[in-house]
Amino acid sequence: MRERAVDRLDASDPNQPSLHRDEASRASPARAQPMPGDPQPMFNVPGAVLALIAIFAAIHLLRVALPDAASANLTVALAFVPARYSGLAAELPGGATACITSFLTHAFVHGDITHLAINTMWLTAFGSAIARRIGPWRFLGFFAFCACVGAAVFLAFNVGHLVPMIGASGAISGMMGAAMRFLFRGLDQGGLAALREQPRSIPLMTLREALSDRRVLSTTGLWLLINLLALLGLGGLDGGHEIAWEAHIGGYAAGLLTFGFFDPVPVSRATPRPPFADGADADAITRTTTDEPQA
Repeated sequence: MRERAVDRLDASDPNQPSLHRDEASRASPARAQPMPGDPQPMFNVPGAVLALIAIFAAIHLLRVALPDAASANLTVALAFVPARYSGLAAELPGGATACITSFLTHAFVHGDITHLAINTMWLTAFGSAIARRIGPWRFLGFFAFCACVGAAVFLAFNVGHLVPMIGASGAISGMMGAAMRFLFRGLDQGGLAALREQPRSIPLMTLREALSDRRVLSTTGLWLLINLLALLGLGGLDGGHEIAWEAHIGGYAAGLLTFGFFDPVPVSRATPRPPFADGADADAITRTTTDEPQA
């Protein structure tokens, strides 16, 4: 059986860094977006999400197909390695160029098929809702932004370490954080059908509203607890690998706090409608005023 390149990074060779893999928890794939009167497939995933999944799979297949040494070099060249920024960039695959590119490229590499499958399901679940709401280009930009923030937070906690980080979990955690800004309001207004079929109809919570909503705070607390347990190696959450909790938390915070800058749907508030000339009951009718998208 072929030895995986990522496994070799844990070898005793002092010149090879050990792999620090970030994983997200399991999640169910997003369900279809039905159109009235038309038969629909079981899964209807936005094209931008499928494009990311295709890149994940293509890079994984490339690593599998390459000879072991080349596969290991490719993995490290794409991985985010904090030691690059402490004078070791020239000694690592990817060189100085990877100091810039690895903020994003680490998100496209996965340690094994299980890691790839978990992140694919997690991305499908949360990324689909975000992509439908903000469109493909904003979605891809948001994915890249959360990946970069997750890498930056990982760097802040691991300065100088030869600890390569791979996986899209930081970016996907950002999708989860972003979903907190409209998920529960959507469940209140139309249930899962509204989230699946008309995500743009759901008003975005302001940041103040999100940070005072008990459901958002409870979910965020649970997410932090899961990462703490993974850090401590409790409950088998690390799957035998180190978890990049720093990237998870950094990505989640980036998504929760900044999604308003990417969301084209204005923040909406219901306000009383003034009386009509025909004598309509103003108390029974409301209108919606809109503001600029808010973080």
